[in-house]
Amino acid sequence: MGVPRQPRRPAASRVPGGAAAKSSATGPASGRAARRAARQAAKQATAQAAEAAKAQAAGTLAFVESPVQLLNVLEWAHGEQAPALTVVVLAPHDPMTRGQLRRMAELAREEGFSVRWEEARDGAAAPLRTIGGLTRRLRRAGRVVIGDPFSRYVQLLLTLTRARDLVVVDDGTATMEFITQLANGERLVRWHRYGGGRGPRDLAFAPFAAAARRRLGPAPEGGRRTVGLFTSMPVEAPPGIRVLSNEFAWTRRRFGPPRLTRGTDIVGTSLVETGVIDTDHYLEAVRSLARAHGATRYFAHRRESTGKLHRLAAETGLEVVRPDLPLELIARRGPIGKLILSFPSTVVHTLPLALTGTGVGVAVCDIDPSWLTGKASPRAEGFLSGVTGTARGVRRLPPAPCHDGLAAHGSADRPQPSGTPVSGKKRNQS
Repeated sequence: MGVPRQPRRPAASRVPGGAAAKSSATGPASGRAARRAARQAAKQATAQAAEAAKAQAAGTLAFVESPVQLLNVLEWAHGEQAPALTVVVLAPHDPMTRGQLRRMAELAREEGFSVRWEEARDGAAAPLRTIGGLTRRLRRAGRVVIGDPFSRYVQLLLTLTRARDLVVVDDGTATMEFITQLANGERLVRWHRYGGGRGPRDLAFAPFAAAARRRLGPAPEGGRRTVGLFTSMPVEAPPGIRVLSNEFAWTRRRFGPPRLTRGTDIVGTSLVETGVIDTDHYLEAVRSLARAHGATRYFAHRRESTGKLHRLAAETGLEVVRPDLPLELIARRGPIGKLILSFPSTVVHTLPLALTGTGVGVAVCDIDPSWLTGKASPRAEGFLSGVTGTARGVRRLPPAPCHDGLAAHGSADRPQPSGTPVSGKKRNQS
């Protein structure tokens, strides 16, 4: 009749309960489950992509208060290829810091980023004016980058943002203390701050500080908030915090390699200004280092006082240099000595990275406990020792010797400078 002959079915398909029967019973169900799982995975991926696109469209806000913080924001943006970045500078009072921040802001604009300069400390009404002007941007930002988690300004701003992506970039060695306190569930207190008591202002601000610390901690399991740490410091972050390594790739691409001099340079520190180290012991240590290693220049920290630098130039003969950019960029541009001497500070961690492949050596001089002042925090000795001991790619030097009777006589027996700083430039040329 023209009907095609059907193929003979296998025996298993004719037997009730056979392999084919089992396959027909389970196959459609398992197939539906697989298709349902695939649809769910695709839906979740689409939602994540939409969230990422929304965050990217909303843009990134970065809050900085120092030149080093802004440098590290640029390093982070270079590594993450972050688009739509707006850097908000919460300008401090210190003129040297402001000068370096303005130079760093120029570099940020050259990289194509927007920079917003806020006179955040210009009078009693400045904080309200600044926060009011930033609230709308904070509400819309998809990602917030901060440089100083200890800053009250930053802690207050964190309570206003809805951003699900938070990133902390290095503010120097303070990052090490931040991670330790975060992991231990402690309140955020700067390492050099003396005493554990809290004054009226601390107590009034405590709710904001506690809220900021919770935002900076790892998100609960299943939460959509993420916290990242961009650092060159040797830290072990708590579980749930993503750590990105800062290798100073942008700095090495943008500047150098430097021309090297045959001399030795000393890097200054603000440990005297923060009340950690006695002035007389510090100046004597600098003089001993300069004599032992033939140093000719002293690169001042931006927060070192003019009076101390006048005295240092007069007593050591060193040429005092006040950089207009963070030292990582100054050293990378050159000229720089083949050996750089430093006390425990951020640069013993960052300079070896920024100067990779240049042949420049970095050495760190330990702090003798006898140099500490009575106002130094009980944590100061251990913290400074940790900064030195964890530095990679540096040579460790013992504390510079001080003359006998220094502590007893103090500065009364020392020659007092007058007028402008005495430069060691003529001595170095002779």
